[in-house]
Parts: sequence; structure tokens; C-alpha cells
Amino acid sequence: MSGTATRYLYLARHGEATEDESALSHRGRSQAWLLGERLRASPLAVIHHGPLPRVAQTARLIGDRFDGVSLHESETAGDYLPYLPRRDELPAESADDILGFLAQFPAEGRTRGPELARAAIEQFTGPVAGDTPRHELVVTHAFLIGWLVRAALDAPKWRWLGINHANAALTVIRYAPGRPDSVLFFNDTGHLPPDLRWTGFPPELHV
Repeated sequence: MSGTATRYLYLARHGEATEDESALSHRGRSQAWLLGERLRASPLAVIHHGPLPRVAQTARLIGDRFDGVSLHESETAGDYLPYLPRRDELPAESADDILGFLAQFPAEGRTRGPELARAAIEQFTGPVAGDTPRHELVVTHAFLIGWLVRAALDAPKWRWLGINHANAALTVIRYAPGRPDSVLFFNDTGHLPPDLRWTGFPPELHV
């Protein structure tokens, strides 16, 4: 009888986008290419990606570094709010700022987001069926990465907020049978030169 095997989930935020977010910038294309170079020795089975152009383009540039690894577009890898906290869940000193920030987003992302987030947990996390470990890449947005890292750490649901991620940085989570989920590394930009690191963060946080 077949058992379960370890899943290694690689998570990458898309490369830097143009100002109108319709495509990758020149820097973003460089970031995606370098991330593909970083990953090309990894035994990836599949590359999942969200539907927006900046994400799909990042996934294609990474996929170009591999032979025979398929790209799968998935709405669950898209850009949405994964969880909308109640005021009483939040620290009193920051509740107004957090709720004001979330209120800026379109109604569709607010209403469908939690449903998509639950589907993402089902699709992307946990051990896999069979006896062979599986390595998968999800090219997505910072919010989903925060949501999956939060889940791996068993943190409160609202704590996807504040788990930020640089463009084309890499995070890996291990889901091993019978063991707690493990965040092996987070927001790793070691494959990027200094001038391409930390985009996606406010300028005062670039290091």
C-alpha cells in the first residue's frame, strides 16, 4: 500500500513589476532569470503560478531554465487577501491601522480571498501521496507567501500580515509525514546582486 512522502514547497514572489503592474520591469526580468539559475539544480516536478502577467512572466522565465517541467496557472496562487481579521483578534495599538489597510482592497479580493486561501492550503501543503519526495514551486504574491508561512508555523490566522517578501526572493517549507511543518529558509535573496535585492519593500528598508 502506498504511503506518503515529503513535499518541499518552494515559494517565490514575482519579480519587480512596471509602474502599471502590466509586466515585469527590466530589473524584474533579471531577478526572475537569476532565480531560475538558482533553482535549476533543484528537482522541481511542477511550477505553479498565479494568473496576473507579472507572475506568469516570472514563472516562464524560471521555467526556461528547466527541461520538461510544466507550468500550471492556478487562481489559488493569485493575489488576494487570505484572511480578514476581526478587530478583537488584533493588537489594540495597531488594529485601526491594519483594518484601514485592508479596507483599501477591492471587494472581490476581500470576499473571495478566504475561500481561495483555504483552497491553497489544500492544494499546496502537506505530504504527498506515494513514496517519492516531491519538489514544487509556487510563483505568487507576498500575501499568499505570508499566509502559507503563517500556517506552517501554526501562528494565528491574522499573522499573515507583516510577513513580507522581497521580489524574486525564495522561501522553502518542508511537509514531512509525521513531523511538524518546517520553514527551511525564508525570503532568501542570496541569488540576487545587491542592487536587485529588497525590491518590493519600502526604500528605507533596503539593506
